Amino acid sequence: MSDGVSMLRNQIQELFLEVRSLDSQIEQLNHDPHADQLQLYRCKKRRQQIGVILARLESQLIPDLDA
Repeated sequence: MSDGVSMLRNQIQELFLEVRSLDSQIEQLNHDPHADQLQLYRCKKRRQQIGVILARLESQLIPDLDA
């Protein structure tokens, strides 16, 4: 496995860990009636951004096929 692929997989793994953390935060904020709505919005926005980054990184792992 090349170093580039290893780096991509490590980045993806780190981002998945951040997603899990954000999911936990979002869940807690959703159940708290006194939660800061701005913080909730920021967590959801960051979660969405990470999803886009993950999709881009995962597509880089797919080998190009010549038609």
